[in-house]
Amino acid sequence: MKPSVSIGVIGLGGRGRGLVEACILPRAEVRVAALCDIHEDRRNQAAAKVAEAAPGGPKPLVTGDYREVLAMKGLDAVLVSPGWTPHAEIACAAMRAGLYTAVEVGGAYSIDDCWRLVRTQEETGIQCMLLENCCFGRYELLVLNMVRQGLFGEIVHCQGGYRHDLRAEIANGWENRHYRKDNYLLRNCENYPTHELGPIAEVLDINRGNRMVKLNSVASKAAGLRDYIAARKGAESPDAKLRFAQGDVVTTVITCARGETIVLTLDTTLPRAYSRAFHVQGTKGMFSEDNKTIFLDGVHDKFDFNSQGLWGNADTYFEKYEHPLWARYIQEGVQGGHDGMDWLEFTAFFNAVREGAPVPIDIYDMASWMSISALSEDSIAAGGAPVAIPDFTNGKWLTRRDKFCNS
Repeated sequence: MKPSVSIGVIGLGGRGRGLVEACILPRAEVRVAALCDIHEDRRNQAAAKVAEAAPGGPKPLVTGDYREVLAMKGLDAVLVSPGWTPHAEIACAAMRAGLYTAVEVGGAYSIDDCWRLVRTQEETGIQCMLLENCCFGRYELLVLNMVRQGLFGEIVHCQGGYRHDLRAEIANGWENRHYRKDNYLLRNCENYPTHELGPIAEVLDINRGNRMVKLNSVASKAAGLRDYIAARKGAESPDAKLRFAQGDVVTTVITCARGETIVLTLDTTLPRAYSRAFHVQGTKGMFSEDNKTIFLDGVHDKFDFNSQGLWGNADTYFEKYEHPLWARYIQEGVQGGHDGMDWLEFTAFFNAVREGAPVPIDIYDMASWMSISALSEDSIAAGGAPVAIPDFTNGKWLTRRDKFCNS
């Protein structure tokens, strides 16, 4: 095992800088060797944080050109966390440079990009991990553990959502140099599928004995951002006259090879509470994230509610069915962002780098989950017509049996 890891970070907006501070700098075995962003102030702010965390230590390379990072000697890995558009380009270049690659989430702009990622990994043999932190959530792993122990029986249907009021972030995107505004102006699709789909894909063994076969997507009209901007910037402001292509609510139905169905919902431009709406339903029971409940056949009655108006409180199942990864994590101390999920995903990535091992969320997962954006765009444009989902494993899903978070 490598005693330490040298990493370069490409993309230092809010997410990239936050990951550096919360998930990389606190690790004694990881050194930030390079910082890259097209904006000078962002890379300088990140460099100041690195210097603050390791006073007197070696200074990282600070640059606006990611190619300078990839050309460095002695680098082990790279984190790709700029806006969505260049993810595939930079990830492929990093793999060709021989670097373990971790890529922040976002949807694909084309199926060609997805195939390019797969073929680059297969040609180089270099591991590339999608940083889908929701796969490491405590409730998501509780449910995965219960599914594997048969508590829900044969799984039939799953749901997930990215239900998050992002109106302020999108409306002020140009002022804050944020990439989402242009996407919402010019695209209409399920633009952020992996938070929703990642945990479901693990439950349904996607790419490991099962695969997604086709999807149908529809979008509502786009009204939420227009009203929000008019109320806050004035009805006569230039932004209030913009016409957004992105529908307020996008619904995508996916059919799997084994017959399961998946419903994904993107809902980011209307007033609402945050929810990922993780829902798993099988022949013996179900889990619903929105009210944190578990319903088991023979244990709960459909008319039998507890004092909170719920069926079985999911929290009461942690004692018996806590996933081993979280059981250890709680003993060691939960840290990092997003309720500890970020720390766990980076621990998995850095462990793979140090051991020279495969990453848990691999290039086939990355390509298939990200492809939903491009495919949904086609389906919406065609009035909700079915669109085939490519088999990015080229048949390997039939025999692959490696499991996510097996211990």
